[in-house]
Amino acid sequence: MFIFNSQNKEDPNLPRREREKVRQRQEMLAAALELFSEKGYHNVSMNEIAQKSEFAVGTLYKFFKNKEDLYKTLMLELAGRFQSELEGALEAKDDEIEKLQNWVTVGGEIFRANLAAIRLFLAETQGLNFNLEGKFESEVREIHEKTIEKLTAVFAAGIQKHRFNRIADPVLLAVALDSITKAALFLWMDSPEQHPYPPENPDVILNILFEGLVAPIDRSRP
Repeated sequence: MFIFNSQNKEDPNLPRREREKVRQRQEMLAAALELFSEKGYHNVSMNEIAQKSEFAVGTLYKFFKNKEDLYKTLMLELAGRFQSELEGALEAKDDEIEKLQNWVTVGGEIFRANLAAIRLFLAETQGLNFNLEGKFESEVREIHEKTIEKLTAVFAAGIQKHRFNRIADPVLLAVALDSITKAALFLWMDSPEQHPYPPENPDVILNILFEGLVAPIDRSRP
């Protein structure tokens, strides 16, 4: 599982007691994710999460006010880590086209690695007994907007360098690529054999925009 795995190391600069709290919290969130994915949000109790994570239920309540608070924390941390990975994908390459190729590839890898969590979010969000018009929705939107801002900057830089034709505003191009990628992934999720998603071949996705977008390289330019 991408979220809460061994890659998410504790800060060695923290005091031992604080490192232990971080570890406990990660174990609780990992147990909750597993149970929610298996049984659904409404069919899991805080007692079950405590038992699964091997902590007393009172300890669980020291970290989270209730199950709703735990679920929101889980989804926000997942969204934040998605954002970090996607932004890292954009920063890993120098050329704008390579940045976009890497973004599509890494996005597919994240989606596949966290399919259970994504299914949980899609299946349960509308049925949860809390109002998504509040702080939770605002925080999720803010995380997504930051990712779109990074993607927008790539399109803007590509246009400025004459790598891309300015067929639309960079923000619209970023939203379009994000939407196309998600649509392709949702198709794959519902019917992987009929609609394969090829992160190893990102141009299958990018060419939806690239036909008419990529400008020929002008060798005369400095």
